[in-house]
Amino acid sequence: MSNFEYIISSLPFLTADFKYAEGSGFNSVLEEIRSNLSEKDNKVLDFLLKGFDPDQLNPDFYAEALSHQHRFIREYFRFDLNLRNAKVRFLNKELGRAAEMDVITGEGTDEDENLDIDLYRFKGGEFEEQLAVQNALELGDLLSREKALDDVVWDKVNKLETFHYFDLTAVLAYVSKLHIVNRWLALDSERGRALFKQLVNEVRGTFKGVNYQE
Repeated sequence: MSNFEYIISSLPFLTADFKYAEGSGFNSVLEEIRSNLSEKDNKVLDFLLKGFDPDQLNPDFYAEALSHQHRFIREYFRFDLNLRNAKVRFLNKELGRAAEMDVITGEGTDEDENLDIDLYRFKGGEFEEQLAVQNALELGDLLSREKALDDVVWDKVNKLETFHYFDLTAVLAYVSKLHIVNRWLALDSERGRALFKQLVNEVRGTFKGVNYQE
């Protein structure tokens, strides 16, 4: 059985000064989490981590993600699919390529299995963050664009974990945010530390019922 309360309560203290402590890193944090998760819950975490690998993001992956038994996985990767396609369409426009080039859809043929009446294995569905993503993509500076896009992702994860405090959803949300933090620690350490401080305060706020302030 997974020990969610212990995992969540200990997460903010796995680092020092909003950077990884000596001998620590993203993988060591994951191992700490894994040691307190059941085998079943570790498999769900494995799937989330698989989706952080760009080489895995193909129609087969999204077909599996959008039919996954865990709601966080379904909704996170539905958003991720729409976000990815929005970025591809923006790039296509900038490069003068065909608008739908390299866009991932679930469209198939009547010979494919698991297709609905419209001949789709899966659909992205509603993309309520579309305007925020479009505004971010139109920013001229690359780092500003990436920051704005990650802010949209962060906000989406916050929505998905609403009312989830000591369960697998809370853990998956934390890992999703930590993945963003880890990327920024490599790109821009100041931005990474600021994001980690935000993440720490959000987790501590779980115990206080309000936003934690030092």
